[in-house]
Amino acid sequence: MIKYSITMSIRVLCIFAMLFVDGWWLAVCAAGAVFLPYVAVVLANVASPTRRQPVLRPGTIVPAAPPPFEPPHDDAPEQADRPSDERGAE
Repeated sequence: MIKYSITMSIRVLCIFAMLFVDGWWLAVCAAGAVFLPYVAVVLANVASPTRRQPVLRPGTIVPAAPPPFEPPHDDAPEQADRPSDERGAE
């Protein structure tokens, strides 16, 4: 955004200077007024390096923690405490 604003400000100065200059300076200011919008867009779209945090352990895979153990939740009393015959009857 800053680079684009600076470049477009220079373009406005070139257009304003065209009113007061003569000769080859007029051609320089006209070229600046014509080509600076292209330069401004290209400079604004250039990807600048981002500031990322360095990788502390490259190439390693950290395993996920196992889920915590939870005992089964049975509301019914345990069948092992009751005597039963071969048919399963009580």
